[in-house]
Amino acid sequence: MKPLRIAIIGFGKIATDQHVPAIAGLPRFTLAATVSRQGKGAPGVPVFASHHDMLRAMPDLDAVAIATPPSARYAIARDCIEAGLHVVLEKPPAVTLGEIEDLACLAETRGTTLFATWHAQYGAAVPAAAAALAEQRIAAMEIVWREDVRKWHPGQQWIWEAGGFGVFDPGINALSIAARIFPGPLFVREAELFVPANKQAPIAARLKLFSSETPADMPVTFDWRHAGDEAWTIDVRTADGTRLALTNGGAELAIDDKPQDMAGEGEYPALYRRFLDLIDTRTSDVDTRPLRLVADAFLVGRRTPVDAFED
Repeated sequence: MKPLRIAIIGFGKIATDQHVPAIAGLPRFTLAATVSRQGKGAPGVPVFASHHDMLRAMPDLDAVAIATPPSARYAIARDCIEAGLHVVLEKPPAVTLGEIEDLACLAETRGTTLFATWHAQYGAAVPAAAAALAEQRIAAMEIVWREDVRKWHPGQQWIWEAGGFGVFDPGINALSIAARIFPGPLFVREAELFVPANKQAPIAARLKLFSSETPADMPVTFDWRHAGDEAWTIDVRTADGTRLALTNGGAELAIDDKPQDMAGEGEYPALYRRFLDLIDTRTSDVDTRPLRLVADAFLVGRRTPVDAFED
């Protein structure tokens, strides 16, 4: 198999903690460059101030991973696809559905791979949960995603702007898991978005999901004002009374209160292995369901003002 030279565009915490080690763990990938306006990068790897500079200087690149804030991804991804590169996008893949749909069409036209990733779908317990629920009728589902924004997004002001997603930045992880494990389509019936007086994006949200496959609405709670241990849980009850609990963001699974043995290589190593498979088969993977659920929540949601927030 051909070795692949890959660059990371947007070199922040997620690139350092997840992308770099995942790339290093796959022998076919070589980290060839990084792009960072702050000059950040991996040791011994060229750093460029812009993706334009990188594309001009490195015509032998094969692929890029784009881990910038969402608002910048569309333009960068379009340039990279036009240059013939395979592209992996951090979540959320774009700010709007229109952007990601255009990128998917462009990648198909250019014959490159576009992978709109949802890393939470690669949690160790998620495939097992999906298999357990396949062809089951769901009686109820509840999602609770609570964490402290000061711990997970310190000083990241972009996340509070329009197009920054606010609490939906982690919340979309929960929705991506739900889309993966739920045996049927999901829709947003109601949403309430709690928006600080000095921000554009919500700090908390409550949703009601529904499906033709389920008799009752399914509540969702996202909250960034949480103190203490994170709560990342999805509880499902099937029509036959089986209870399935996904905890720790999709890493752990219990069925009828019995913990299941889970083993896996980790979200990002599995994600990059999937990227290799897509490149080798010249195919793309662009799942827009989680982004659609967020977009629908903003469309139908009512805004509730809350106190100003300073971090």
